Amino acid sequence: MTSTTIYYDDMPSPVGRLRLVADGECLRQVWFERERHPKAMGSDWVRNSDAVAFAREQLEEYFAGMRQAFDLPLRPLGTPFQCEVWNALANISYASTISYGQLAQRIGQPLAVRAVGAANGRNPLPIILPCHRVIGANGSLTGFGGGLPTKRWLLAMEDQVARGDLFGGRAAAQ
Repeated sequence: MTSTTIYYDDMPSPVGRLRLVADGECLRQVWFERERHPKAMGSDWVRNSDAVAFAREQLEEYFAGMRQAFDLPLRPLGTPFQCEVWNALANISYASTISYGQLAQRIGQPLAVRAVGAANGRNPLPIILPCHRVIGANGSLTGFGGGLPTKRWLLAMEDQVARGDLFGGRAAAQ
């Protein structure tokens, strides 16, 4: 079995530095500067900005208000249940929110609300797989790996762009 080289690089963003992690073909992880669940880099990881440029470009477009959906090759690593939850995240519409209970219903497991919440909290590709769009049943903002201020900022930015307001000096994408 051959080992896969893991590449990473950091990019500035309006929510702080993001670390992008890829395997040469697919994006595997996005880390926030201040992680709720800190991660460790592998000792054999290689810093290479070209290897993550495909993801950086789409994230820059997102933060500029010019992209509402990502079209990236992804390879999140998790349990089958986690991957099912993460796949469902990709179907939450831009600038909208759903509850953890609604997410559990979407995957056909309405009684698994806590397990869905735990899987959501371990999402290795935040922003790309928009776990920030999942909120409490009462509409409250609940846990987020990048912190609640980041979650609040992402939701407000998306709302502003969706309403057609100017954002970041550019007209919102239609």
